[in-house]
Amino acid sequence: MQQKLQNTKNLVSDVFNKVYDKYDLMNNIMSLGVHKSWKKQLIYSMRPRVNKKLIDVACGTGDIAKLFTEATEGKSKVECVDPNQNMISLGKNKLKNYQNISWKVASAEKLPFKDSMFDYYVISFGLRNTKNINKALSEAFRVLKKGGCFFCLEFSKINNDYLNFVYQNYSKLIPVIGEIVVGDKKPYEYLIKSIKDFVNQDELIDLMKKNKFEKCEYNNLNGGIVALHSAWKI
Repeated sequence: MQQKLQNTKNLVSDVFNKVYDKYDLMNNIMSLGVHKSWKKQLIYSMRPRVNKKLIDVACGTGDIAKLFTEATEGKSKVECVDPNQNMISLGKNKLKNYQNISWKVASAEKLPFKDSMFDYYVISFGLRNTKNINKALSEAFRVLKKGGCFFCLEFSKINNDYLNFVYQNYSKLIPVIGEIVVGDKKPYEYLIKSIKDFVNQDELIDLMKKNKFEKCEYNNLNGGIVALHSAWKI
């Protein structure tokens, strides 16, 4: 499934090149800190086990890798993958004391790994930024071992009219905040539009099933502002 906006030449890379150095700060501001609890809920749902391998795709600066490592007391391997070199550099520096984490620059649609390598696959707030959702899901299935678990944490569709009204009006402030903090509102105009255009919860389930995943399900967090999708490779 091609995503029209994300296929605009250099759009996504330009967005992240503009915001990477304020990425973590803006996440805290925009979500009022709630993104941390969403990521902790993801780790809780994974039930991480020691001596397992995680691939963290669209890893940003490595929040999920850090939480996974701490949950397994460092007895795990994590491959952090992101298409943005600046983001990878920040993550490497932030988590330089974590010896179990490796870093690679690559897209979700073309992962530089052999088949059936990982026990867990996570993409957190990154599937929305891919050019082709099906290719990303196909690659996720390919690199997972049989019995491996897929997790996607992503902005989704709110199922409460009042909450949706409040959220839509708050969203209009995000580019303004971006201009104040980062000095540019355009990346955050992209953010809001990419969330609006992204598939809903059930549509993503259908795409996961089409890409061979089984036991596909999702949980809405904060009324559907974010959804946590999960599935198995069987």
